Amino acid sequence: MKRILSRVGIGAARVDTILPKTTLTAGESVEAEVHVEGGSTEQEVDAIYFALLTRYETDDSTRTGVIDKFQVAEPFTIGPDEEKTFPITVDVPIDAPVTVGRTNVWLETGLDIDWAVDPDDKDPVQVDPGPRLASLFDALDSLGFTLRTAKCEAAPGGLFSGQRFVQEMEFVPRSGPFSGKLDELEIVPSESEDRLDVNLEVDRRGGLLSEMADLDERMTRLSFANEGKSEMAEKLRAEIERHA
Repeated sequence: MKRILSRVGIGAARVDTILPKTTLTAGESVEAEVHVEGGSTEQEVDAIYFALLTRYETDDSTRTGVIDKFQVAEPFTIGPDEEKTFPITVDVPIDAPVTVGRTNVWLETGLDIDWAVDPDDKDPVQVDPGPRLASLFDALDSLGFTLRTAKCEAAPGGLFSGQRFVQEMEFVPRSGPFSGKLDELEIVPSESEDRLDVNLEVDRRGGLLSEMADLDERMTRLSFANEGKSEMAEKLRAEIERHA
């Protein structure tokens, strides 16, 4: 009876990931531990699996998006009330969405157990931007822009090959050279190891007709490699002025 109950998740093994911190930075690697505690009966565990997850919006629903997934540990047996600890490395992708606005990220850990309701553990984490994206935020701040909201959305076809979702951020000019000239600035960052690509939508202040027809919006794209905050700010200023 105990074995039957463990197969449906009653009295089964439990899993918990112990992170040294809950604030992570895009692009970093974090050493952590996974604790597995046996239930009321012996169980065969095929693997321990992990996923960094978020939620993204489509036209008609909200879905769970996989930022990255991996697994560790060879198959093992966990006895009743036995405890096992496994060291792991959590690699945060350089292009992971950052937890600003309406964006949430969590780490999910699970045990792959045949014929059982797989036990899992969910740990919310904060993801801070890596150096390039942080410099971009500083550059926008120096131009008077303030983040209004951010969310993950399904990636539009053709622009982001191989990506199911992207993070869109909306900034408004509270001060500086674009105050009173723009309604908002929307950006979609896409970062790799060697550069940061930024898609921008410049929403100009216009008359009623242009607002209704979206004629006041202009799309453009910038790339940054080793620029600092001031260099980024100058490139942004010049590009926004070109479309404002």
